[in-house]
Amino acid sequence: MLNKPLKAAGGLRSLIASDAEELSRQLQAHQQRTFPPTARKTIRSFTPAEAADFIGIHQGYLRQIVSEGHGPEPLPNGRRLYSVEDIQELRRLLDEGGKGPRRYIRHRQDGEKLQVISVMNFKGGSGKTTSSAHLAQFLALRGYRVLAIDLDPQASLSALFGHQPELDVGENETLYGAIRYDEERRDITEIVRATYTPNLHVIPGNLELMEFEHETPKALIARGRSDSMFFARIGECLAEIESAYDIVVIDCPPQLGFLTLSALCAATSVLITVHPQMLDVMSMSQFLHMTGDLLEVVENAGGTMDYDWLRYLVTRYEPNDGPQSQMAGFLRSIFGNRVLENAMVKSTAVSDAGLTKQTLYEVDRNQFTRGTYDRALESLTAVNAEIEELVKQTWGRK
Repeated sequence: MLNKPLKAAGGLRSLIASDAEELSRQLQAHQQRTFPPTARKTIRSFTPAEAADFIGIHQGYLRQIVSEGHGPEPLPNGRRLYSVEDIQELRRLLDEGGKGPRRYIRHRQDGEKLQVISVMNFKGGSGKTTSSAHLAQFLALRGYRVLAIDLDPQASLSALFGHQPELDVGENETLYGAIRYDEERRDITEIVRATYTPNLHVIPGNLELMEFEHETPKALIARGRSDSMFFARIGECLAEIESAYDIVVIDCPPQLGFLTLSALCAATSVLITVHPQMLDVMSMSQFLHMTGDLLEVVENAGGTMDYDWLRYLVTRYEPNDGPQSQMAGFLRSIFGNRVLENAMVKSTAVSDAGLTKQTLYEVDRNQFTRGTYDRALESLTAVNAEIEELVKQTWGRK
């Protein structure tokens, strides 16, 4: 039987509103069952090999330190697992006992400016949020003080970090609260939240962020001489908390609006994710054209466009797929070394971890085939380490 046409004036509107309400209700019920109000996300413990990599030492050196009475006690089976707190304590121990400048507590030093990495793409499904979440968490586990900002109204990054947009994020609790134009504007320090990963804070998102897109045109018309332009507001907020962080990772919306332009103006570097398929690359071409045109307008209005680096990250990459390999090669032939050497491979481990709102650094490897998990983690770590190296080069570190 054919579906009846939606002839009534409010037919489509009321149906969409009804479906949205029911879906929201069912999602909240599912959330309550899966993660009850008393539940809190935690970060798992790490193997000696993982702990040594995060600290930045060889596993043999880690064994030597542990043999001297430092680190966690062994489990009944003789193995040792390292909590994030254990890793932090070992970093402190190594730096206190070493000669010369700090090597393992990787906080910014005098003369090293705050790094703001805006992760963006115009097309959904490019792995933008997955890349942002894993990058922010990796850098925190490596010992940097990281702030992750969710500018995407869909708020998937917030959910991955344990803040459900419909349950945990109230009015004026997104970045919109700190960049809005009226008297309800808040100090950014009031909306930053801790996460279950030490060194990693988050400013969550939800649909409220769309208000900035709606209010900015009105603010531009009514703007007084003393009012800052929309594209300067995120940068001004970050300046207030600059001393507390080393790196900021911004997950931009998947469209080119005022929020994205603001994030670009606040950024010191830009990471553009791209899925190596023809339609996605064609979409990115249009995105780059529009971005260039709009940034010219912003620059003419006084916006700052000085970047330390811009890189393209190939995501959801299947190395054995011939057309994808050709497309990745095509991108490298155009952009050269501005395409990251390492690609984010497509993996069921990453997508399956996302079903339970976890990153690959959190999920227990026993839930997956060992080879699948190890390949995915190796890919993620290689990508994130390459980005970390770009940050260190910007700071002038060896």
